[in-house]
Amino acid sequence: MAVLPLWSCLLVSYFSVSLAELSNLSDLYPPLWEESPGQFSDYQVENGTYIIDPWVYTDRLGMYKILINKTATYFEKYAPENEQNILWGLPVQHGWQYRTGRLADPRRWTDCGYESGDRLCISVDSWWADVNFFLCALPFLAAVDSDIMGISSDQVMLLPPSKDQTKFCLNVSSCQSSFPGKMRQWIAFFQHLQSPSTSFDELLEYLWGAHTSTLDYTDKSLNERLEYLSKPEANFGRNWATAVKYLGASLFPTTLIRVHEFQKGLPSRMFVNGDRGPFISDFTNFQNTVLLSLNLLYKVDNSIGSLSLPVWKTLMKTHEARKLFLEFLEIIVKIFNSTFLDMINELKMNDNLLSNSNFKI
Repeated sequence: MAVLPLWSCLLVSYFSVSLAELSNLSDLYPPLWEESPGQFSDYQVENGTYIIDPWVYTDRLGMYKILINKTATYFEKYAPENEQNILWGLPVQHGWQYRTGRLADPRRWTDCGYESGDRLCISVDSWWADVNFFLCALPFLAAVDSDIMGISSDQVMLLPPSKDQTKFCLNVSSCQSSFPGKMRQWIAFFQHLQSPSTSFDELLEYLWGAHTSTLDYTDKSLNERLEYLSKPEANFGRNWATAVKYLGASLFPTTLIRVHEFQKGLPSRMFVNGDRGPFISDFTNFQNTVLLSLNLLYKVDNSIGSLSLPVWKTLMKTHEARKLFLEFLEIIVKIFNSTFLDMINELKMNDNLLSNSNFKI
């Protein structure tokens, strides 16, 4: 019977850790969040138009920061400190890309993105950076067009990259003309965000619909960028893009704490030739396990062709199925959480001590 109070102590300790995280949300923010622009007036202004350079990390992160701040009021009913804002997944993912060097020039033809050069530079040759551009510019400009940002649609302009400018849209009107369907989906999300009758699950449905639609376009238009990466890094990029579609079908809640915890399973650096998962020595067990899972998912998706994702979407149509899937993912995270494992080991040690003593409960 000694195990019962010990397990109770374990659960109390685990939830205490969770509460501690809740009180320090700023620790979970992407790198340089505090240093990035938080309002339009922090950017350069020319003739009443705000000029933003999305090829500078802090400028692009600032776009996310403004978006998070401007939409905070719509999520305050779900949790304090804007933690339940489902747009957090975008800047947190962007921060991981920056921290792991995935926004730098993959061919090293320039010093863009490197510590020895311009660390804040975002390379247009980076597949990760280009995919992220569309997952930043389209929602940001759609929010402007939806009257959420407090400025008119013609008051913001993005600077073009150093080359391949025609691939990218730079303001509300050019994005609407180049990507009308995707802009409509992002605008639909922001319209439903402003409706008090829209549920949390409905918001996730609109968000993921716009997100995966945008990702479908980048899969087709940016494939040549994958050739600039090492073979294992390119494979990981394909695997990750495939996995995101399955996460989208499950309406994974992209809130701050949840995304931060799950992102611990992503690789902490770029892959190099010679890396062979899932036994990479400087990756954690969690990262190697996620790497193996993503690779298997990609193989299943390709071997079955166009069947596996529709089947998964059908399975995820009910709230109960999505809840079970999310609970399964959270169990996996807890298993690999070092704090949780430490408490498990302490529990076992204490339980053995009690079992070997004359003390009875």
